Amino acid sequence: MTEIKKDNTEEKILNAAKKVFTHKGMDGARMQEIANEAGINKALLHYYFRTKEKLFEAIFRKVFRHVFPNIETFITSELPIEEKLGTFIDKYIELLIKNPFLPSFILKEIHRDPEFLASVIKSSGIKPQEVFAMFEREMDAGKIRRVNPKDLLINMLALSIFPVAAKPLMKIMFFENDNKVYNDFLLERKKTVKEFILNSILIK
Repeated sequence: MTEIKKDNTEEKILNAAKKVFTHKGMDGARMQEIANEAGINKALLHYYFRTKEKLFEAIFRKVFRHVFPNIETFITSELPIEEKLGTFIDKYIELLIKNPFLPSFILKEIHRDPEFLASVIKSSGIKPQEVFAMFEREMDAGKIRRVNPKDLLINMLALSIFPVAAKPLMKIMFFENDNKVYNDFLLERKKTVKEFILNSILIK
């Protein structure tokens, strides 16, 4: 029972922190505000997470661990490149749809403290150099055309992130402010982005 209560409290804190971080950013967020949102006292919040940085890191790791539980193994596996990239794009867009706070929060933090954000992302198992090495191996094997690996990864991320980050504007401009239609569009992006990226690099 005690363990269940502990898990419930931690989940409440993480959900509350997501809301506060989304609206206030790292600088604007206050531990007291997060405690109030979670319905607990500040001392209990500090018992679970000593600082805002530790709290954000826990949120970020949990989000990525849920969607990419074994990303390093996945990247270095012998799966065909189209399956690797297809799965990555599927999972990444799914992550963004389920955690719409991420793009806007990350954009704020990029300008506030990029070193901290980079360290959190890397600690979650995302290692760009391993992704670049994977692309190089596929190019050397003649399976994908030779492109700058950094361009390829940035293209994949940008095509996935922008529609979620820009949702408030795009929904009004292109979808008559219809939330359901826009959400359906985001789900369809999985297929669209996969086809766009794979058609641009695969050697057939």
